[in-house]
Amino acid sequence: MTNDMSETAVARQVLARDRAGRQDGVRKTSLGLSIALLVQSALGMWVNLYITVPKRDQGGGVPAAVGRALSSGPAALALHAGIGLVIVIGSVALVARAIQARHRVTIVTSLVSLLAVAGAAVSGATFVNTGTDGASLGMALLTAVALLCLLVNLYVLQPSPQPPTTQGTS
Repeated sequence: MTNDMSETAVARQVLARDRAGRQDGVRKTSLGLSIALLVQSALGMWVNLYITVPKRDQGGGVPAAVGRALSSGPAALALHAGIGLVIVIGSVALVARAIQARHRVTIVTSLVSLLAVAGAAVSGATFVNTGTDGASLGMALLTAVALLCLLVNLYVLQPSPQPPTTQGTS
């Protein structure tokens, strides 16, 4: 009977360590995406203030606008669009990690963050397509929503405990 209990205890420890590792992945991904969103936001402000989207790049719909921003837009606009695509991919990965970690709060906040990032991407493409200020504002506000969700992830997830280190004496 004692052997069965010890095997159960070991199994629980392994599962707890696995869950902690998965939650650590959610935390690290949330931190990375938070930094990327801050960089993206600053670059977006630069683009909004100092870059003019060429008139030839307007029209044609959202997918065409993304392609034109990446291929023929000014360099800062292409960089902004490229980082945006990386953030979209990272946001999808974050949702997958949150689901694997089975942490309900981070599943919800990660999904909301993904939706906000996707909405910001559509608003950005609309801005390239039409040049309207409302699309630029929508992009900024949705980025703020995504960042808030990522910060909630960082708040609710504790860093995994580090094993104590032994320091030698000299």
